[in-house]
Amino acid sequence: MIHRAVAALILAAGVAAASELRPSRDFLSPELRALQDDPSRHPGWLWVEDGEALWQRGERSCQSCHGGIGSMAGVATRYPAVAPDGALLNLEGRIERCRTQQQNEAPFGTESDALLSLTAAIAQSSRGLPMRVATDGPAASFIEQGRRFYETRQGQLNLACGQCHDENAGRRLRGDVISNGLGTGYPAYRLEWNTLGSLHRRLRACSLGVRATQFPLGSPEYLALELFLASRAAGLPVEAPGLRR
Repeated sequence: MIHRAVAALILAAGVAAASELRPSRDFLSPELRALQDDPSRHPGWLWVEDGEALWQRGERSCQSCHGGIGSMAGVATRYPAVAPDGALLNLEGRIERCRTQQQNEAPFGTESDALLSLTAAIAQSSRGLPMRVATDGPAASFIEQGRRFYETRQGQLNLACGQCHDENAGRRLRGDVISNGLGTGYPAYRLEWNTLGSLHRRLRACSLGVRATQFPLGSPEYLALELFLASRAAGLPVEAPGLRR
């Protein structure tokens, strides 16, 4: 039976399901937490350094409009956000819009090293600051879409996101500790990927894990879910670039 197989994978770690949302770093092993906190050993910092270089590059560089990368402190705490034209943009989407509309350049491309690097550099400027995405006004309908996605059972395993990240947070799955499923550490360097990757890449992996439809990177479904996850993380710190198993 499928449900028995899933249940067999979730081994009690001696703690009940989390009653309150906790920072993602709380679910890391001491070794991974130490690596995440040490820029000299964290591989994700290679992308941050590349992103800081990209920030300054070109006649119409990011720096020419915004000043030093430090001016981006707090920006990542507010994304995803609804643009004036009604589109929901995550940080990657906002960077791509700036590149095409303000710099008159071709987009970097989803999951490209250049986009991941610039996203990581901007997100790192907000490291430690609390998440505070808008949840009212035009964002409200997107939040509701993301909530429905999060709470709906999906795929052949007939599981909802919350069944892992709420009901079983703190328990073990295949040797890893289940977190509250927040996106505060992305883009993140995952050891299984051996590279930096976006939150949407991780969401696609989750969809595959429950044998559900994998939506394209940057899809409306994953954008709404990303905003809902960001709203759940209100007050918790940005950890990007994170380090994950």
